[in-house]
Amino acid sequence: MANLVNLESVSKSYGVRPLLDGVSLGVAEGQRIGVVGLNGGGKTTLLEVLAGISEPDSGRVSQVRGLRMAVVTQRTELPEGSTVGDVVLARYGAEHEWAADPRVRSIVDGLGITAIGLDTPTATLSGGERRRVSLAAALTGELDLVVLDEPTNHLDIEGVHWLAEHLLSRRIAVVVVTHDRWFLDTVATLTWEVAGGRVEQYEGGYADWVFARAERARLAATLEEKRKNLARKELAWLQRGAKARTSKPRYRIEAAEALISDVPEPRDSVELLAFARRRLGKTVLELEDVSLSAGDRVLLDHLTWRVGPGDRVGLVGVNGSGKTTLLKLLGGDVESTTGRRVEGKTVRLAHLRQELDDLPGELRVLEAIEQVAGRVVFGKQEMSASQLGEKLGFPAARQWTPVADLSGGERRRLQLCRLLMAEPNVLLLDEPTNDLDIDTLQQLEDLLDSWPGTMVVVSHDRYLVERVCDSTFALFGDGKVTHLPGGIDEYLARREAAGEGRTSVRGGATASPDAAAEKAAAKRSAAEVRAAQKELGRLERKLDQLHAKEEKLHAALLEAATDPAKLIELNTELKAVQAEVADVEARWLETSETLE
Repeated sequence: MANLVNLESVSKSYGVRPLLDGVSLGVAEGQRIGVVGLNGGGKTTLLEVLAGISEPDSGRVSQVRGLRMAVVTQRTELPEGSTVGDVVLARYGAEHEWAADPRVRSIVDGLGITAIGLDTPTATLSGGERRRVSLAAALTGELDLVVLDEPTNHLDIEGVHWLAEHLLSRRIAVVVVTHDRWFLDTVATLTWEVAGGRVEQYEGGYADWVFARAERARLAATLEEKRKNLARKELAWLQRGAKARTSKPRYRIEAAEALISDVPEPRDSVELLAFARRRLGKTVLELEDVSLSAGDRVLLDHLTWRVGPGDRVGLVGVNGSGKTTLLKLLGGDVESTTGRRVEGKTVRLAHLRQELDDLPGELRVLEAIEQVAGRVVFGKQEMSASQLGEKLGFPAARQWTPVADLSGGERRRLQLCRLLMAEPNVLLLDEPTNDLDIDTLQQLEDLLDSWPGTMVVVSHDRYLVERVCDSTFALFGDGKVTHLPGGIDEYLARREAAGEGRTSVRGGATASPDAAAEKAAAKRSAAEVRAAQKELGRLERKLDQLHAKEEKLHAALLEAATDPAKLIELNTELKAVQAEVADVEARWLETSETLE
């Protein structure tokens, strides 16, 4: 496949800090690349250089002639005096031109543009709405490559799910910076990790990247350090929890399972529940016959809901369904129009709000954390204020930065540190993943794994909800809070069944029973599935034989170290075996994809 964009020995610095140092890479036709790394590590800089927005200090960036590329950065600049329709449908004339295109209708509905209103002036839009308008405008064009910087910010779970399906259906090249691990694992076929001015490349999405990091830790660390390594714990979750969309052949999956064989479950739910009951007693937070409205819209209608000791609840729903309001009601920040809120006598509640208005700007980071407490205990783990700050992305040098000088993401992390230092036994978390990079998210989840208390989480980050919560509830707009035993998959299925799901990316209209029947009819026959499974088994046996042969050749090479002629012969044979391994692996991947 031809490369659409090439970077050759590209370097880029800001001040004395090199963000890219001699980076050479390319984006091929149809590749879907996820870009990960620490906040401030150079991800956005890489995207801007690749897209031609920013010039490199040295090196060369080249694009194939006639490249059709769209770029959506976090800088959402929309034309003055324009409407939403002007921006999104700029390349269309009359309404019937775009309305007759199923793909464009899908984008307009799937990103919630219809709800915003095509005639709405862009000057009146919120930041999240402006991002969605920019994204929709980019996707309506005929493209070879789309470059996206945090596209899932300000999208609800359905919007993230729709965007992933849309990108998969388009078969265009994608380069995307995101901290949404479910999205990364669903969309990406290649992962770029930006760190220390370099860009490391890994085949596959998030699961494969975690495997590679865990393997590096296995080779570099002692046994006990490996057991505690977060990457291995994350891999254990991927294997035991929601199954990863890994592209690795089976023998590599078995290697991953061997790597995590001694890693305990992410958390001991029984022990944590028992401890939470001892700390909290029977009553935690209860809503009895409460009603609440926002203008003319009823959010809660005579609702009775109990959140008990040790409950770990994920709360989902479309934007504007009342999730944040319900969290404020649980926290006692708003009053219901009917009924009452009951709070247990032993409750020590902490509420992580989306607003960042409670930080002492006159203090330094470490002082702001120590203002709450000097030490904190998470289950059996005790740490100082400085250690907690380091876990949540404040290295020792950064801990002496004035709070007033922190970025939005850093202020969010400091807010989390102060909240956790108070050792609450009830946590209300409203979009805790906003502005957090993947490494910080892993550290936060590790802390929450051993946190013994009650937790209610509102988040569009599907991975976080499935990872740290034991039960899922949804707001469907009927004034009730509905329990979903099947989790987020059940939520999406219910929304679609009710005719409220996102527009189908392939058909342009919401999936109907007839469309579902057509889809079922298009599935492979049982005979074809059996044949593919049989072929997979044959290929796996062949791989085992080739790897055994490869090991024997390596041993023979060692024995023939003093015989040049023999070395040449064995090396030629080894290269032939390795080429055959690569060929069999490629066929394994092709066959496995037919079964997905």
